[in-house]
Amino acid sequence: MEISIEKLQELIDGSDNIVFFGGAGVSTESGIKDFRSVDGLYHMKFKYPPETMLSHSFYVRHKDEFFDFYKDKLLECTCGENPAKPNAAHLALAKLEEKGKLKAVITQNIDGLHQAAGSKNVLELHGSVLRNYCEDCGKSFEASYLYKAAGVPKCDKCGGDIKPDVVLYEEGLDNSIMSRSVQAIQEADMLIIGGTSLVVYPAAGLIDYYRGSKLVLINFDATARDSMADYSIHGKIGEIFSQLKI
Repeated sequence: MEISIEKLQELIDGSDNIVFFGGAGVSTESGIKDFRSVDGLYHMKFKYPPETMLSHSFYVRHKDEFFDFYKDKLLECTCGENPAKPNAAHLALAKLEEKGKLKAVITQNIDGLHQAAGSKNVLELHGSVLRNYCEDCGKSFEASYLYKAAGVPKCDKCGGDIKPDVVLYEEGLDNSIMSRSVQAIQEADMLIIGGTSLVVYPAAGLIDYYRGSKLVLINFDATARDSMADYSIHGKIGEIFSQLKI
C-alpha cells in the first residue's frame, strides 16, 4: 500500500521498537555513488568489472590495482577534500534512536555516516572503510592512513599489508552481526527498509525474519519485494525523512 508522509509519521509515532535496514540509497544523497544506478560504479568503464576489483581473490593477487580503485572510488568520498556528510535520513534515524524509539540501524553501507550522525547501535553487514588492520600484527589504522599511502598500505609497526575491514566479494558476512540483525528484526514492532533494491543476498533475506504488521519500504524505484511490504513510499529517502517531525 502506497502511503503518505502523514501515515508514515503516524506509524512511527505509534511504534516503540523500530529497526531500520538501509542500503546504498541512504548515502547517495550525501554524494556517495552506489553500484547499480544509472551513474553508479557498475556503469563506469574500468579495466576490470567493479565486482572483480572488489573481490577477495583480486585483493590477494592484484593488491596494487585493488588499492588504486579502492582509494579512488571508496575512500575519496571519506578522506578527500570534500568528505561526505550525513544527510536528513541519517540525522532523523539518530534522533529516533536518541528518543528510544529506534533500537537498531542495520546497514549495507561501509561509509560510517550513521555513526557520524550520532547513531550508536549500528550493525554494519559489510564492514566499514573506517576500520583497517595489519594482516600480520593486527594493528588498527584509520582510513586516512590508507588514503595517503603510496601503493599498498604497509603497517608502520611490522611492515605487513593493511586490509580494510570491509566484506569483499567472495567473503562471508560476520556471523555475529548477522545474528544480532536477525534478533533485532524479529523483536521489532516496525521495520523500515530504505534505499536498497533488496537484491544483494544474504543481507536482503533478513526481512523474512520480520513478524510484525508494519513493514515499510522506502525507495526511489520499485523493488521486486514491494508486494511483501505492508506500506511503501517511493522517493528519495532523505527528502522523505526531512518531512517527518521527530
